[in-house]
Amino acid sequence: MSSNSNVVNKVVTSRNIKIAFWLVTSLFFLWGFSYGLLDVMNKNFQNHLGITKAVSGLLQAAYFGGYFVIAIPASMIATKFGYKGGIIMGLALYALGALLIIPASNAQSFNLFLLAFFIIACGLGSLETNANPYITKLGSDEDAAFRINMAQSFNGVGQFLGPIVGGALFLSLSHGDVDQNMSNVQMVYVGIAVVVLAVLVLFFLAKMPEGSEVSEAAGDKAVTAAEGDTGSYSTLFKYRHFRLGVIAEFLYIAAQVGAGAFFINYCVEHWQGLGDHQAAYFFSIALVAFLIGRVVTTPIMKKVKSNVLLAIYSLINAGIMIVLQFVHDLPAVIVLWLSFFFMSISFPTIFALSVVKIPENCVKKASSLLIMSIVGGAFMPFFMGHIADQWGTGASFLLLTPCFLYVAWYGLKGVHQGE
Repeated sequence: MSSNSNVVNKVVTSRNIKIAFWLVTSLFFLWGFSYGLLDVMNKNFQNHLGITKAVSGLLQAAYFGGYFVIAIPASMIATKFGYKGGIIMGLALYALGALLIIPASNAQSFNLFLLAFFIIACGLGSLETNANPYITKLGSDEDAAFRINMAQSFNGVGQFLGPIVGGALFLSLSHGDVDQNMSNVQMVYVGIAVVVLAVLVLFFLAKMPEGSEVSEAAGDKAVTAAEGDTGSYSTLFKYRHFRLGVIAEFLYIAAQVGAGAFFINYCVEHWQGLGDHQAAYFFSIALVAFLIGRVVTTPIMKKVKSNVLLAIYSLINAGIMIVLQFVHDLPAVIVLWLSFFFMSISFPTIFALSVVKIPENCVKKASSLLIMSIVGGAFMPFFMGHIADQWGTGASFLLLTPCFLYVAWYGLKGVHQGE
């Protein structure tokens, strides 16, 4: 009877793990769609609210500042209530922020938009703090990078659809049609709120296995802390590959967000006669390249070490930032598309390389710090905007070169474990 009971428990656990995996994977789509819209909103607010490029960069500052603020509270919630509790909190904040777009668009106030996007980002930060490590733990450590890159492919689908919606409903309108523009913005975000609330209900009802229940089903043994280690932040920072990984994530996100924030501006400036809405569709193609990069590269990780691929792709991108200074028209757009292809695996791969081989009682704290490092995206658009206002958008992309060089170094040298 006991043997039969164990078999039944394993089958139930395996089924719950599969359900949890696909539910959590849906979250990657939701925050990908939000991010895809964000970079369109930069140009939209420049057009319809009359702000400069530098001021529009404050949108990213509010957005990724939200990630920084919420990461540790989200980790604390997850420690007390599990990954499920942290995810439910994130979905609730996401829906609240989306609904706050209603008064922001009615007042046509950039400051209220900043508040709404800050709260949306707090929700997304809570989701990422919990979903990313949870995905890495739903199986063996050896396949963690493969698993998170597969889930992140759905993030790429969301990012691809965001600019299409934004280009059609926001940037296609003339600069003077502010009321219609704000009405369209409101409609999109109310729709997002409805979907997010529906997903929240599904998570509330779902059974989500955690800890030893998952590791036993995967046939892995959880990494245990050394004697005397309490799972504190000081314990966590003893791990060299994690310390350096936080820096790598900070710089990579700075580069990715900066490239996305000024993609449309770069295309319009480097292709004479190109319209904003056309550039928004080109941005969608860039995000298709981003998605293709993940889809194509993820299976390769079964044969080539993920850290090596990370280093190669980042070195290529460092070179692309320089090439962008010398190309125009369609070649300029193609080169920029390629940069998104080679950025595709960076975030999930750095994340996975940073959290493997650390004690189980440190994982949630590790995740919170890695999500806090996303604040890099809050700074780069502001500095890029200042350079773009003075010397053109192309010159601002040079700021991204050292970011990619550090990530390449991390892939080759920084991932080695030790103190």
